[in-house]
Amino acid sequence: MDEFIIAVYCLCDDLLRALQHHEDPQCTMSDAEVMTTALVAALYFGGNLQQAGDLLRAPQYIPTMLSPSRLNRRRHRVRGLFLTLFDRLGELWKTGNTDGTYSLDTFPIAVCDNIRIRRCRLYPEEQYRGYIASKKRYFFGLKVHLLVTETGQPVEFFLTPGSWSDVGCVDSFAFDLPPGATVYADRGYTDYGFEDDLHESGDVHFMPMRKHNASRQFPPWIRFLQHHYRKRVETAGSLLAQLLPKSIHAVTALGFELKVVLFVLALSINFLR
Repeated sequence: MDEFIIAVYCLCDDLLRALQHHEDPQCTMSDAEVMTTALVAALYFGGNLQQAGDLLRAPQYIPTMLSPSRLNRRRHRVRGLFLTLFDRLGELWKTGNTDGTYSLDTFPIAVCDNIRIRRCRLYPEEQYRGYIASKKRYFFGLKVHLLVTETGQPVEFFLTPGSWSDVGCVDSFAFDLPPGATVYADRGYTDYGFEDDLHESGDVHFMPMRKHNASRQFPPWIRFLQHHYRKRVETAGSLLAQLLPKSIHAVTALGFELKVVLFVLALSINFLR
């Protein structure tokens, strides 16, 4: 644990140096230390900043640790750097993915239990009420749309309200992938026009699984590969669920979304072990 925390700090510090990031010289706690504390909270404490701060306040880590409220404000100020770090790691994972095979899926992130939907203040709109078909239950919150390599390393993601359909959001992926890459998905992403356009514009083969009554069916060997690679993204979703607490505590919608971003980034960082 100690060595990995140091590695996370070095990763954040190297990123800021590469970006030529400038800070106020009066700050007692650097932005690299703020990012490290936020990531340690996501990796080990379910996003709890206070518990992460108590651990890192030791002399060998960050003796100038800020209070939880000030630390939270500083975390919001550097939220763009978390996305930059995720993109840099994604480029690293794509470089190592020599086979050019990827898969994508959607994972629900609940704001509150179904019984408390009427009292939810973070997202009062009905568009955040979604349905999990595999569990036959409703949830209230967001969806994480995640694109991973064949070994489960995340390279792209974005968030949408819980009720938005998968196929209606698939064009939000940048699909910044090497030419000739193949992307597997489940049946909810079937859109023949989008598949043709993506192949013509980006030379990316998008192959979602087909329903039994679909007009375009894949041969059996492709269906076997679809089921095989689908397990990778499902495993990534399970690893993400292990990082999440029972309920994500947040006062604002922006704070909730920032915590979700940190959990996805923590999932990516875990592959550095």
